[in-house]
Amino acid sequence: MNQGAFASIVEETKGVVLKAIRKSLFSEYYYAIDDVVQETYIRAYRSLVKNKFKEESKLSSWLYTIARNESIRMNKKLKSGERRREKYVERNIEYLNSCEINNIEGKIEKDDLLNKLSEAVKNLPDKYGNVIDLYVKGFNEKEIAKFLSISRGTVKSRIHRGKEKLREILKKEEIYA
Repeated sequence: MNQGAFASIVEETKGVVLKAIRKSLFSEYYYAIDDVVQETYIRAYRSLVKNKFKEESKLSSWLYTIARNESIRMNKKLKSGERRREKYVERNIEYLNSCEINNIEGKIEKDDLLNKLSEAVKNLPDKYGNVIDLYVKGFNEKEIAKFLSISRGTVKSRIHRGKEKLREILKKEEIYA
């Protein structure tokens, strides 16, 4: 399969693929439509190269099914990421609440601490901040590597180094002992 032939397949089927995605992808995840489209065509291309398309159905029907399945997969992935973020926030809130700060001054200190943490993440160098941001949003190392076009080992080391740099920033601000 050459690029020209596949480009014409994409051109002919993009309407069907987008229809399947809009029908299957949860509306709150529409921001991920481009990712689902890309995954759909990557899967289709790999299957076509390996001659896995049996031509028992129309090409557009086959791509519709792939797009639907990719949408369902993305729904699960993003929902899982949301749960991970919620647990992360809950743990931090539980920790802050366990500090037994019950007065107005304590509330101000908690809000200040959360703002400082958020700023510290923003102050990380981009190569660390981008990886940490995606990691906190629920993406795993493999997905981050694919998204940023870097190796999985690079992702692991950037997460580790990003956390170290975050600790350094927080120590300078006297937030982290």
